[in-house]
Amino acid sequence: MNRSDLQRLADVRITEAKALLDVGLWDGAYYLAGYAVECALKSCIARLTNQYDFPDKERAAKAWTHKIDELIVLAKLKGLLDAELAGNPTLKKNWATVKDWTEASRYEWQPKDDAEALYTAITDSTNGVLPWIKRHW
Repeated sequence: MNRSDLQRLADVRITEAKALLDVGLWDGAYYLAGYAVECALKSCIARLTNQYDFPDKERAAKAWTHKIDELIVLAKLKGLLDAELAGNPTLKKNWATVKDWTEASRYEWQPKDDAEALYTAITDSTNGVLPWIKRHW
């Protein structure tokens, strides 16, 4: 799997999330929307690896996490995100919604409002988390 694969997966997962929202399958929509962000951040991490470089074992192992807040650090985007959040209250609100997503949501029931809120926080064209990440992938 490479950076381009992860970028395509991010786009596919958010498209799948929208399809599930459209038919009222909130649980799956919530779960897949979060995976779109995870894939996008892993694409940013892949961008940091130069061809033919031997990977740093610790960083590589840490990248296998599903934790959004840890991935933002591994992608070396934490400082940029913090600066953006300081001046953009809408992105700050969206980030607050997205950062709490976990892979464990696959075992949870999600209400319609939570699924829609997560999807919107991720995809908002002006202040969404996914468009912000895409500027850095």
